[in-house]
Amino acid sequence: MRVYDVELASRLWLGTSRYPSPAVLAEVVRGAGCDLVTVSLRRESAAQRAGQDFWALVGGLGVRVLPNTAGCHTVKEAVATAHMAREVFGTTWIKLEVIGEGELLQPEVFGLVEAARILGEDGFRVFPYTTADLGVAERLLDAGCRVLMPWGAPIGSGRGLVDPFALRALRARFPSVPMVVDAGLGLPSHAAAAMELGFDAVLANTAVALAADPARMAAAFADAVRAGHAAHAAGPMPPRDFAEPSTPVVGQAWRP
Repeated sequence: MRVYDVELASRLWLGTSRYPSPAVLAEVVRGAGCDLVTVSLRRESAAQRAGQDFWALVGGLGVRVLPNTAGCHTVKEAVATAHMAREVFGTTWIKLEVIGEGELLQPEVFGLVEAARILGEDGFRVFPYTTADLGVAERLLDAGCRVLMPWGAPIGSGRGLVDPFALRALRARFPSVPMVVDAGLGLPSHAAAAMELGFDAVLANTAVALAADPARMAAAFADAVRAGHAAHAAGPMPPRDFAEPSTPVVGQAWRP
């Protein structure tokens, strides 16, 4: 897939938080063949020494880093965090999160659009974490975003695609825009379902990091992403309301 003029080989993107150890994280990323990971600025800078060790680990994986603004609740916080991330990580890519509601960690879409516009004007390549709302998507694209990251379900919930109708409508409305389903995936089957809807990639974190065997779960997600993408490319049959014989009845002995 191609985003912001960069070709990515893997359609499975991974978060880097909540893993049992840095060694497990490295095993997961390498084993899944992932070539993009998201990184929180706070993770890098919270403790200087730990941050340096973590950055050395990620740098050694040879993957592209997508910093995020996780935990930001206002435009001001998100814009400031993005600028700090650009300095720390040396990239103009930023996964933009502006959280509006604490219970569900739902995107605050008005602030999200405003922050996307400001960061776009400042030269950032913005990956907005958003709802599957057509109007919001249109405004994010108008603000200069060339990628959309609609949620599947609330962050860390593991509930999968709670509104497949909205996701299907979003995919159909903007067929040429790269889209990555972000948040809420709990099982590889959820990732496969997103890819079968025609999305370009998925981002998983908690479902892999908190699995009993993270490396094995990441490999399962990678397989599911490939299968779902192949199924979409193959052109699935449309669902029907009534049965239709799969075996032709023409030519049977008791029929004329």
